[in-house]
Order: sequence, then structure tokens, then C-alpha cells
Amino acid sequence: MLDFFLGKSVTRAELYGVGNAAKIGHALECLETLRCIISISHRRWSLSENTELVRFLLNIIVTSLAVSSRTSHSISSPSRATEFKTRVPRDGTAMGITDHSVYYAWFSEKQWMSSQSKSLLVEDNVMSRFYESFLHCLHLVLIDPKCSVSDHLSGFVAVLRMFFNYGLASRIQNSPFIGHDDKELGVMSLKSSSEERKRSHHTPYRPPQLRRRDCSNMKHNKAQDSPNVSDTESSTVNVTSSDSDFSDSDGSIKDCNSVRNSKIRIAAIVCLQDLCQVDSKAFSAQWSLLLPTSDVLQPRKFEPTLTTCLLFDPDLKARMASASTLAAMLDGPSSTFLQVAEYKESSKCGSFTALSTSFGQILMQLHKGLLYLVHHENHSRLLVSLFKILILLISATPYSRMPPDLLPSVITSLVRRIHGGFLLKSDHNTLLTAAVGCLTSALSTSPSLPHVMEMLSREISVGLVSSEMKSGVLLTLFEYSEQKANPTICLEALQALRAMSHNYPNIIVSCWKRVSAIVYGILSVVTDEVPSRVWKGHVENTIAFTGEKVLDECLRAASGFQGAEDLLDDKLMDTPFTSDCIRMKKVSSAPCYGPESTDNNLIKAKASNAGVEQWCEAIEKHMPLILLHSSAMVRAASVTCFAGITYTVFISLTREKEDFILSTVINAAIDDQVPSVRSAACRAIGIISCFPQVCQSREIFDRFIHAVEINTRDPLVSVRIAASWALANICDSVRHSNDDFFLNKCTDSNAKSLLIVSLSECALRLTKDGDKIKSNAVRALGYLSRIFKCTTLSSSEDKPADYTGNRTEVSSPSSDMKVSCGYESSSCHLAFLEDSHRLERMVQALISSVTTGNVKVQWNVCHALSNLFLNETLRLQDMDWAPSVFSILLILLRNSSNFKIRIQAAAALAVPVSVFDYGQSFPDVVQGVEHIIENLGADQISAPSSFKYRVALEKQLTSTMLHVLSLASSADHDLLRDFLVKKASFLEDWFKVLCSTFGGISCQLEAENESVNNQKKDMLSNAIKSLIEVYKARENYAIAQKFEKLENNMW
Repeated sequence: MLDFFLGKSVTRAELYGVGNAAKIGHALECLETLRCIISISHRRWSLSENTELVRFLLNIIVTSLAVSSRTSHSISSPSRATEFKTRVPRDGTAMGITDHSVYYAWFSEKQWMSSQSKSLLVEDNVMSRFYESFLHCLHLVLIDPKCSVSDHLSGFVAVLRMFFNYGLASRIQNSPFIGHDDKELGVMSLKSSSEERKRSHHTPYRPPQLRRRDCSNMKHNKAQDSPNVSDTESSTVNVTSSDSDFSDSDGSIKDCNSVRNSKIRIAAIVCLQDLCQVDSKAFSAQWSLLLPTSDVLQPRKFEPTLTTCLLFDPDLKARMASASTLAAMLDGPSSTFLQVAEYKESSKCGSFTALSTSFGQILMQLHKGLLYLVHHENHSRLLVSLFKILILLISATPYSRMPPDLLPSVITSLVRRIHGGFLLKSDHNTLLTAAVGCLTSALSTSPSLPHVMEMLSREISVGLVSSEMKSGVLLTLFEYSEQKANPTICLEALQALRAMSHNYPNIIVSCWKRVSAIVYGILSVVTDEVPSRVWKGHVENTIAFTGEKVLDECLRAASGFQGAEDLLDDKLMDTPFTSDCIRMKKVSSAPCYGPESTDNNLIKAKASNAGVEQWCEAIEKHMPLILLHSSAMVRAASVTCFAGITYTVFISLTREKEDFILSTVINAAIDDQVPSVRSAACRAIGIISCFPQVCQSREIFDRFIHAVEINTRDPLVSVRIAASWALANICDSVRHSNDDFFLNKCTDSNAKSLLIVSLSECALRLTKDGDKIKSNAVRALGYLSRIFKCTTLSSSEDKPADYTGNRTEVSSPSSDMKVSCGYESSSCHLAFLEDSHRLERMVQALISSVTTGNVKVQWNVCHALSNLFLNETLRLQDMDWAPSVFSILLILLRNSSNFKIRIQAAAALAVPVSVFDYGQSFPDVVQGVEHIIENLGADQISAPSSFKYRVALEKQLTSTMLHVLSLASSADHDLLRDFLVKKASFLEDWFKVLCSTFGGISCQLEAENESVNNQKKDMLSNAIKSLIEVYKARENYAIAQKFEKLENNMW
């Protein structure tokens, strides 16, 4: 029936005809009947029925809009226009029905978009109600989508963007901002909302009761046109205006229309936020449509963006909605895509703009617009939102690829805003805390930037007390960190100082006296026993903890601490082909086992300016105030400081201060009742145990082991993780110890054996724990397996095996093998051993950890097996478990998806020095490595992070292959020789590629690089010579001649 009444009403003549008016009346009656039916029974309808109903109603709306767009511009008489609006079914009935049913149906993008024409939006009262209902329906759908919206994002964004300037076309056209510079724009923007209202109304004064009557009459007229208007208005989006929008201050009917228009703009912005939250990753592709790439401070009439609404919308709630949407965009996972951003001037972009360049321009404009608003906005709620957005923006921006002065300008702008103050005293502390939080974020950006370093250095060069630097960053942070009356501001300023200590250590070291005084003042307050304290409860503990972390960072910066993840003497992968690879983190261990020079006087001389003075002051002045603090959080922070000390500082301290540090960490690990403190103490023990001076004291070392062993049994996982890490470092320290250390000073052989037994038993027990603990336990077993001394009872003397490759007799595995323990160059043997198969138990634990552990455990197993192969007293070929070990390494090398594991497995396979050490597994090793090299190009890289390890893997495989090929001529395996003959063609091409890297380079190399180059040539030459012998032994002289030619051309 509706199709009959409305389907043919398309021309203007028919529209104003008497017959057509009757048709419209009948159509309205049909729609009203349909609305009543839906309101009663729509919840019982199926999804397909709801979808069909919505499609039908939207077709009616589109027909009405089509008629409206053709006739609205041609109606000149107001009476005719009123008559037209009463006849055409745009009264909201269809919109009300749509509002009822759309929440229960999810339909295609084309159906949604069909309700909007591509022409300009119609701005009148009736269409405003329709747009409001339409956007509210969309909001309801987006907050509970029934399917993916990724395919519809572009259409949604294109339509929603049209509403950014809804109701503002005339205002923007006459905008006072156009044509003014930034200063004029700043002054005028503060008064834009009030002046806009004053300019728009020139009517005589009307009492409030008459204004309400006008609004009531307008609402009454609307209600007569559409009985469902109240339903639509009652279901507005939460962020939209409330009934207070029609208060006394709003005045005339024009204000009511303005409020409704602002609701539409807000609803469109909220829908965009919904889209961002539904699929943040896909939404990032629409950023270039919603955010500006240039001229952010200029109003955009035809291409508005979110920043246009944020900067120029006269309605505060619309600006708040824009800020909320922008924060959602920057806070979601899509912000990770901004790490590819790179700023280029628009003149250098050319006709095509890359995505990275587009992101860079967007970030630049966001910085410009937000910093402008931060300086000129006075509304406290919006200003807090702006600071939040700025923190997110700073965290997401890769400043190393942006203009070098961008971050310094952010920092200086924030400092100026802080010193400029805020309008309302009641919000001063809140806004000041948010502003200092932005400074913290700016100083936390990594990597640290040279231009920020220069800016801070200039402040120090002028002087922190100079009148010229009253608005400097350092002076500002120092000033607010001393404001004990405002704990939140003080805490935020301390966080900023901590960030500066971490990223700009040289700067904070230059300010040590001021930092020390600030921290001491804070600690004095929190430890004051006077009842009337400035801070109370949790605030006191939090500020004391933060102050202690500032002290910790400052001490680490002063002593040159580089972190606890650098193993300085890991030589397992030091081969000519791998020495030039960029190595990432290796074994997690202490920063230094001790300097290569044993001259302690030289060490002390180097440490004179490396934090000794700062550490002495901290031990004497700060530590006594906090080590006995009632808060476990503060005590843990104080013990953590000792985990940042370096060997050069430690050895330069007096004996009394060394004993103070050692006794403090041991007592905290054993006696403290709080797990976090014990965990911090174990971490410090793991660092200090690697200092050679500590290893010389058997008493201290035993106390370390006792403290760690107790904490490995702690019920809390975090404590066991730290204890297992310390245990692995202790085992590594034992491996590094020399003969003149404490083991040689012990005359009791039982005590010597108990040390190794206790360490190995503790590590074996921990291999049955969780992966984070197991990885450390496996590392400890690897270090211990390297120092076991294996002897045969049948021999009169304990002689190590001969690994020259000319062995005439190979002893078979027998039961007379006995495992004893001692150091590599020590004659000390274990007199007794409860478990004669201890080494076998350790190996079996390593093998089982491969199948039960995660990626980190598997990597540590490979590293541990490398240490096992380095045991010079071990006859690997006589061990029953040797084939299983090589098989595990080959499986990891071939099948692991983690390139770091494959690199370490390849390195372990290259450790045995003779073909006899490989035993019967040698042919499998050669064939396995060759197969992997041959098919390396076909490997699928599952994770993007693996790309940076691919070159290192190729070089390690090259080194391992050359090593095993150089041993091939010593192997008496016919099947292996036949395999090498079969692969002669591939090996020849592979060697040609390797040899080609030496052509024309040696003359340009420096002495050190030339030495490495010669080592590479030696490895290649040895491998080729070994293959020549193999081919000659198999009487393949033609192949042998090709390789001889290769070997000759290489030199």
C-alpha cells in the first residue's frame, strides 16, 4: 500500500496536487499503523523479518529525501514550504519505526548508506530529528556488532565525516579564525563561543518563562507531526546534551536548533569512536581522512577533520567528544602502526605520498594543534583531556624520524604552560599534575634524542639558580619535587626525574647534589617519627618508593651500569664468519665478571669518577633511613639499588662499606618476611656474586649459596625466578674462578665436593619448575657440566682425551667410567659421589627440557650443551647419551621456528673439535647441516622479528658447515663420502659464492679486518682441502680438480 501511495510521487506537479496530498495522508496512516504493530510485537520477530522491515523503511526514507533534495531549493514561499513539510512523509514516523527495529538487525553497508545521499546534508528541524535517530541507530549497532565491520569502514567514515560541520556551514564561512595569525587566533578562540552567541541574536530581551514557552511550543508542534519524536529523543547517545541544554541561558528557538545540531555532530563523532573500538587495526587505514596532514589551525568547510571539531566547534561537548575519539585512536593497537611514520616536507613528497610519510605529516599536525590548544584552552575538563591525548601522542611518535626540534619544542611548550598557570584555582593541582605527566612522557621517549640532550646541557651550563633559567625543565622538576604540600605533583615530578635519569644519565649525574638533597628530604619526612606528618598512608610509601627509584637510577647512571643482560666473555660463537654479526642479548647474567686487567690500582683510578663518591654518600646518608622502613615496597627499592652497582665501584669502596652491602643483601634474602624484598635481594646477589673479589671469600660465597637455595624453595614464583637467576650466575662465577681462588684454599675435599653437589642438585630440582625458572636452571647445569672432570679407573693417570684426529684406539663405552668433579686445571677430585651418574642425570634433564620447555628454555638448552661439549676431560664418543644430544640439536636446527634457537643449535654443533667427539653422529650432522643450507632460501619466516636474525643464522650455518667439512677427510664413513660426492655440484657453487666475497677487498682492509679475512680464508681452505681428499679417496679426480682450482683462486 505504501508503495502504491508514495512510489509515483516524484514530480513537483504531482507533489502539490490534491490527489497526491490524499495519498500522503493515507501513507501516513499506514506508517502509523505499522508503528503500532511494531511497538507491540517487534521483539517476537526474527532477524530476517527485522532486516526486511528496515530495508523497506529505508527505501521510504530515501524516496522522501529524493523529493526533498529536488524541491527544497525551489520553494520560495514560507507557507508553501510549511505545506510541503506537512505533506511529505518526513515527519519522523519512518525514523521512529527504524529506531525500534534497527537494534535487532544487522544489515549491509549499502543498506545503511542508502539512507544518505551524496549531496549536501539538509539542515532543517525535521531532517535534524532524522539524522539524530539515524546516528543513534548506528551507534546501537556498532556497540554490539553481529559481524565484522572491516569491509564497511570506508563507507561509514565517509558518511559520518559529512556531519562534522552540520549546522555550522554559515559560521565557518564567516569564521573569525580565517586570515588571522596564531596570536590573533589564540585570543579570539578563547571567546568564540560567547561572542558567537551574542552576534547571532539581536532580538529584544525575553523573560525565561517566555523562552521556555517558545521551546515548548516548538516541541508541541513537532510532537503533532511525529508521535514518536519523544521515543527518539529519549534514546540519545550518552555523550550528547541533556535537558539542561534548553535552560534559561539558551534563549530562543534558534538556540534549540543549535543544540540539536550539536547533538548530531556529537553522535557522528561517537559513532567514529565506536568504529575505532570495534576494529582499531582496520580503522588506522582511515586516519588520513579523519586527521589533517597540513594547515591544522585553519578551519575546513568542505573537508572537516576531528581536529577541526576539536579546535573550532562552538559546542564544548562536541569538542570533548572529539578529544575522546582522538584518545581512543591513539590509545588502541593501531597506534603501533605510527612507528613507521617518517616526516618529510610536502614539497619533497612528490605526486605519491607513502603511508609512512602520511603518518609523519599527521603526527606533525597533531603536535601543532594540541600544543596550540594546550596554551589557549582554559576549560579544565577539556584541558585534562588534551593532556591525556598529548601523553598518548608522545608515546606513539617515533621522534627519531621526525624533525629534530619537535620533541624539544614539546618540552619547552609544556614548561611554559606550567609556569603560565591555570585559570581556576580549584583545578590547578589536577591540571598541573597532568602537565608534569606530559613532561614525564616526553623525557621517557626512547631512544634519547641529541637535541633534548643539548637543551638540557644548556640549562646546566647556565646554572640551575640563574635567573635566566627560571623556566627551565630541570629547575621546574626540582621545584615541584620539593613541594611536600602537594603529594600528587611531587610524585609526578619525581617520575619525570626518574625518566630523565634513565634516558639522560649524564645530565642527572651533573645534578647529583640537588637530587641527593631532594631524596634525602623526602626520606626524612617519611621516616620522621613525629605524629604530625605531611603525608599519610599509601601516599607516604609511594612517594618514598619513587624517591628511592630516582636515587637508584642516579646511582646506576653515575657508576656506568649498562644492565644485567650483557655477558662479556661468551666465546661460543666467536668465529670469523660470526664475529661481525650484530648480536642481541645473549645469556642473562651480571654486567661484568671483572676487568681483564688484574691491577686493582688501575681499576680504582678508573673508578674515581665513576660513581664512588655518589655511592659512598648514598650508603652513609640515604640507606640507613630506608633499609628498616615499615613499607616493604620501600625496602625492596633500597635493596634493588645494590643490583645496580658495578665491579669498578665495588672494588673501590672501603672494606666496611663492602661488608655493609654484602650483609644487607644476605640478611634481606634470608630474614625479611616479605617476598618482594627477598626477590630484590636475590637479584642483587646474582649481580655481586660475579665479582672476583667476592668469589675469593669462601665464607661469603657459602652464604650466597645458602640464601639463594632457601629462596628457590619459596612458594611464590617471583621469588623463585630471581633465586634461580642468581643460582645460574653463581654457577657461572664458579666456572670463571681460577685455581688460586677459594676452592684451592680449601683443604677439605668433602667441602669441595659438597659445593658442586649442592649446586647441581638445586639446579636439577628447578628443572621441574615453570619455564621461567627452568630456563635459569638449565643455564646453571650447562655451566656445571663444563667443569666436571671425567676420568677412567683403568688408567694410572688422569689424562684428557687426545683430540688431534690421529687417535689409534677408541675405547668403547664401559662401566669403568667414573665421573668426578673439579676445576679444569685443578687436580682436585671428588672423593665420593652419591650418584655416580650425576652427569648423565644432568644431560637427561637438558634433553627433557627441550620437549617440555618454551622457546627461552630451548635456547638455554642449546647454550648448555655448548658448555658441555667444551668439557676437555669428557670423552663424548664414549657416552651413551651422545647420539641423543646431537639428534636434539639437529631437530632444533631444522624444525624450530625461532631463528635464535637455530643459531645457538648450529653454534653448539660446531663445538666438538674432532670427528671422534661426534662419534657415530658425525654423518648425520654433516648431512643435516648441508640440507638446511641448501634449503635455507625456502624457509618460511613466521614472525617479522625473525628477519633481523636471518643473516646471523646464515653466517653461523656457514661457520658450522666449514667446521664439519674440514673434519670429513678424517671420518671413515663410506656413506658420508658418497653423500659428499652426490652433493659436489651444490658444494662447488656454495664455495664459489663464499670465495667471491674476498675478491678485491683485502687490499682495502685495515689490519684487524684483514686478520679476520685471513681466518675466513683459512677455514675455507681447510674445508676445501678436506673435500679434495674425500673425492680423491673415492677416485673422483675430476671433481677434485674443480675444488683444487677453487682453492688456488682463493689466494
